[in-house]
Amino acid sequence: MIVARRFLISGRVQGVGFRFFVEARATIEGVHGWVRNLPDGRVEAVLEGDEVSVDRVAAALWRGPSGAVVDDVTSEATVPSGRATGFSIR
Repeated sequence: MIVARRFLISGRVQGVGFRFFVEARATIEGVHGWVRNLPDGRVEAVLEGDEVSVDRVAAALWRGPSGAVVDDVTSEATVPSGRATGFSIR
């Protein structure tokens, strides 16, 4: 089943390669979407793909790259676009 979710990740998640980490994990899992830094210090990610693959990337968000300290990850379901857009850093 194809799902889409929007994530907000807080903690020490900017300036530590977090967006590149998410891009790499999404690419490995074949998940589409994007990731970006927010002005308030959080990272926002939108992931779309097979439910199991999105769940694997979501679990990785809690770890992040070695320099990150993740305090919280929130998510909400969104409507899948159904388009294979690849994954990008915004």
